[in-house]
Amino acid sequence: METKAIRICAGTWNAGGRVPPADLDIDGWLDTAEPADIYVLGFQEIVPLNAGNIFGMEDDQPASEWENLIRDALNRVRPRKLKIVSHSDPPSPSKFKQSEEVSYSVEDMFVETSHDASDVIHSMDKKPSSNEGTDRPIVGEDSLTNIDVLGSTDDNTSCLPIQDYLPRQFSSPNTPNRSLSVQVNSDSQREGRFSYTERVVLRWPEPPLKLLNQYVSERSGSFKSVSLTIKNLRKPSYVRIVSKQMVGVFLTIWVRRSLRKHISNLCVSTVGVGIMGYIGNKGSVSVSMSIYQTPFCFLCSHLSSGEKDTDEEKRNDDVREIHRRTQFLPHSSNANELPRSIHDHERIIWLGDLNYRINLSYEKIHELIARKEWQRLVEYDQLSREMAKGNVFEEWSEGTLDFAPTYKYEIDSENYIGDDPESGKRRPAWCDRIIWNGKGMKIFNYRRNEIKLSDHRPVTATFLAEVEVLSPRKLQRALALTYAFIQGHEASPDF
Repeated sequence: METKAIRICAGTWNAGGRVPPADLDIDGWLDTAEPADIYVLGFQEIVPLNAGNIFGMEDDQPASEWENLIRDALNRVRPRKLKIVSHSDPPSPSKFKQSEEVSYSVEDMFVETSHDASDVIHSMDKKPSSNEGTDRPIVGEDSLTNIDVLGSTDDNTSCLPIQDYLPRQFSSPNTPNRSLSVQVNSDSQREGRFSYTERVVLRWPEPPLKLLNQYVSERSGSFKSVSLTIKNLRKPSYVRIVSKQMVGVFLTIWVRRSLRKHISNLCVSTVGVGIMGYIGNKGSVSVSMSIYQTPFCFLCSHLSSGEKDTDEEKRNDDVREIHRRTQFLPHSSNANELPRSIHDHERIIWLGDLNYRINLSYEKIHELIARKEWQRLVEYDQLSREMAKGNVFEEWSEGTLDFAPTYKYEIDSENYIGDDPESGKRRPAWCDRIIWNGKGMKIFNYRRNEIKLSDHRPVTATFLAEVEVLSPRKLQRALALTYAFIQGHEASPDF
């Protein structure tokens, strides 16, 4: 095995149920000035947590709006192309083979250029440079979005390949995102209320080639040729590999286009810990995947609220329940070797509105914020205390909290709730957190972003994570030595 490093940008944001304007600038949150290989983005309250959204049909329109923003932001990026430290550029055995489970894109029918096929690999000891080679991004209204997969199901832990129970229906709807969708039966609308696990087939943003004529002809006022459409479809810098919503919790993962062939064993699990301990107004969405030969787990959660100094116990209980009930049940020939629980993975990133508060008075918190005495505030931060005691997230890590608490702000304002006497008092807190577990990960950026859309400020963490890559050259050498040994042993006289 060879060891390489990939750059992961993780972001969390409680959107407060607000739909983003089309011109919202999220480049700072995504840290597009230093493009990552993988973007793991989690939202909480992506829809308002009212009775209709909690118990009724799931509203996925806000998620679609957020994905359009993310897609546009990422595909304005010109990702750098760095040299691989290794002298070989081996294809991964996790590269998808032709099978009925894989949805192929238009661009996969063309031979990639050498710079398209190269891998962006970063040194663990050196920050990547921003002035090396690039891909040309695809930008504009003619871009197709990803195929959306809406899971089924009952409250269970079944993990079936999606096409085993979902009919495929390709369409070209007259909507701003022009997405291709996979439709399911009416039972699917209650999927997000409880806990379940599903196997997810990777899907890419382009339609099958045979549908392009239909796609172009159906578009009102379109005079573009099929060849021009294909050209525009070929070069998105990033593609979405999975998105999953459970009521207000939403997790979406995007990867650099040339990295997608090295991602496999994708599985999703949701756990509701809200009303009655099972409803999805609070809970987690988790994704398990292999990047090259290394298993990763990404979790987005929204834990119980409450400002009392003892309410951290409720949040601790939520974390324990999520650990206990999150299960990945992969269906493959090597299923027994794949991770089934959170801690079966070698690298784990957990992000979200964890809702832990600061055990100080309103006045004292504001006094320390005014003086930017972040370390003094950390001493009274519930999550930091609970982790230090080993009561929750034992052996997990977090970056340095050297920024102001991210909650609770007046909407479209720099003022915390309570700065205005008429709005009532609410103690500021670092509710929005990103933590990790596992060796081979380094965090080098942990910060908040000053987007004023909701009562929370979004948070970003950037990691360099080691991954193991199988080297065909070394494997071939080992097989040759083994073969030579066997041949020599068989040729030896038997006395």
